[in-house]
Amino acid sequence: MRKAAIKVKDQFAGWLIQNERGYHFVYDHTYASQPGAQPASLTLPLREAPYTSNVLFPFFDGLIPEGWLLELAEKNWKLNPRDRMGLLLACCKECIGDVSVEEVTGEAGDE
Repeated sequence: MRKAAIKVKDQFAGWLIQNERGYHFVYDHTYASQPGAQPASLTLPLREAPYTSNVLFPFFDGLIPEGWLLELAEKNWKLNPRDRMGLLLACCKECIGDVSVEEVTGEAGDE
């Protein structure tokens, strides 16, 4: 299992998880219940139920760099171009825009 904390405007907004059943994204209840809370994406509106998919959600996949920048990341970090979650975790901690992705490792990732 791999897990990432998703932040919107530097505020913790939810969890993105990859496990043997696919990908899951769930908003943090505290974040989602705040007045004025914004979704990570228009394709992932705020809700309590988790989102589930067999492939990485298009919004998150779209954060992964393309072209020469992707090739550079694959070479320098020895990443598999088909490992979309691995690419997301390695390349998207400081994205352009409101959303950032931070890998959760160790005990914090075993919830």
